[in-house]
Amino acid sequence: MCGRFTLKTPERIRFDRITEYDVENLVPRYNIAPSQDILTVVQRGKQREATFLQWGLIPSWSTEAKGIINARVETIDQKPSFSESFQRRRCLIPADGFYEWERHGKISQPYYFQMKDESPFAFAGIWDQWRGNGRSIISCAIITTTANELLAKIHHRMPVILESEAYDLWLNEDCRAVDLKDLLVPFDADAMTSHAVSYDVNDTKTDGAQLLRPVEPNIGVNLRLF
Repeated sequence: MCGRFTLKTPERIRFDRITEYDVENLVPRYNIAPSQDILTVVQRGKQREATFLQWGLIPSWSTEAKGIINARVETIDQKPSFSESFQRRRCLIPADGFYEWERHGKISQPYYFQMKDESPFAFAGIWDQWRGNGRSIISCAIITTTANELLAKIHHRMPVILESEAYDLWLNEDCRAVDLKDLLVPFDADAMTSHAVSYDVNDTKTDGAQLLRPVEPNIGVNLRLF
């Protein structure tokens, strides 16, 4: 799964053909968590927009505003919660790193994953709009796939990271599902690196560059539960 990520260098994000921006006060973020508003790139017809959506997809037909943060590639075109969004409402979710936890019984050691050159990238995402109780919420989910060789040491799943050459295809509303699923594969492990980080990242209220400092993995001593 993907339950936490970073966008510590938003000034490095570059996407072609964005025609509308709705991203005031974009600041470095080191502990982006579910239910928060996250930067996304969506396309409606010929208009490509950078905007903020709530992380945790709420299907338009849902009777309650309960979000789902991840969608599995294996079932994304089958499950009612995701299938229509996969066909019609796809998005890019900029990031430059993400966290995953290595579980040891009830305790989990957090690790940070990023590109070796620390460059930004984009997760494959889907979005939907929910209306109810006088509210309208536009929300999104990150697609996950099987882990690459680097992630597999820690967890069996990872977020789908798209190659930059695939951005236009992913956002193209006319693309067929079979062509899109070919994009949803584990990213090249040789291009990535990881290190253990402090348990402070477990607290969603904690933010700051200190969360990315490497630490020695320390399972079983004065730990906070995840």
